[in-house]
Amino acid sequence: MKYYDTKNWLGILFRISKSETIKKLFLPMIVMGIYSCIVAFIELKVFEINENHFLKDLSLIYSLLGFVLSLLLVFRTNTAYDRWWEGRKLWGQLVNDSRNFAIKINAILANDDDYNRSFFRKSISYFPHLLSRHLSKESTEFALDESYNELYDAEKAQHPPVSLVNMMMNRILHLHRENKISGEQMIFLDKQLSGFLEVCGGCERIKNTPIPFSYSSFVKKFIFTYVLILPLSQVATVGYAMIPLTVFVFYVLMSLELIAEEIEDPFSNDENDLPTEQMAQNIEKNVQQIIYLKPKND
Repeated sequence: MKYYDTKNWLGILFRISKSETIKKLFLPMIVMGIYSCIVAFIELKVFEINENHFLKDLSLIYSLLGFVLSLLLVFRTNTAYDRWWEGRKLWGQLVNDSRNFAIKINAILANDDDYNRSFFRKSISYFPHLLSRHLSKESTEFALDESYNELYDAEKAQHPPVSLVNMMMNRILHLHRENKISGEQMIFLDKQLSGFLEVCGGCERIKNTPIPFSYSSFVKKFIFTYVLILPLSQVATVGYAMIPLTVFVFYVLMSLELIAEEIEDPFSNDENDLPTEQMAQNIEKNVQQIIYLKPKND
């Protein structure tokens, strides 16, 4: 995710980032400009169309289509942003759940129980990293250092985040049998672990449920049809000025669609996606600060 100063208008206006839509649309914009030139030449030079031609009457219909298209694009971008923001709220919930779970574990376990404290310290820290890679569908393994080797089975499981939560739950049940955790304590620890799975399920719902294909396809076709008709209906009124105007309208409309496509999946590796790995690192730092381990004597 790209961070920037929202008050630096000049910097935003003149900075071109990797995700700028003009880079993706540069070639289509050239093609659209050539198309507009051909249409303008044919209408003005070959058919000698002027302001009294019947094509100027298409402007009213064209304005109505523009209003309908604007409504579709507003709904499209709002839907995409809602998905992005829901993903951000879910990861905010994961931050809170991780801290709360770590605080409870730190308070419940004895200070000299280094084995179990170390297990939960590693497990809670590792869960957001595992979830981040699970959502981004990275094929590469998480580079486990020696201190995380005991969690290797979770990394290799069919559903790594659920497997890791299952390991933590089994450890809690084991501690309950050893009377290190009471029944009441096990109940609210179970509630915290359920929060991990709720976050995972919510993120998977966003990841695996795209915008309906028919709607996305219709918006794209509508945009192209709208832009293709634009020079036909407006050349008689504005002349050759229709060429840059057509290119600009195409750029604006397609940019809105491309932005919506990018942010509707907030868990990929695009520049405007959520910084899940950075948030995972912050969670890891918080957990390691909360769950204290006695320093080993040399």
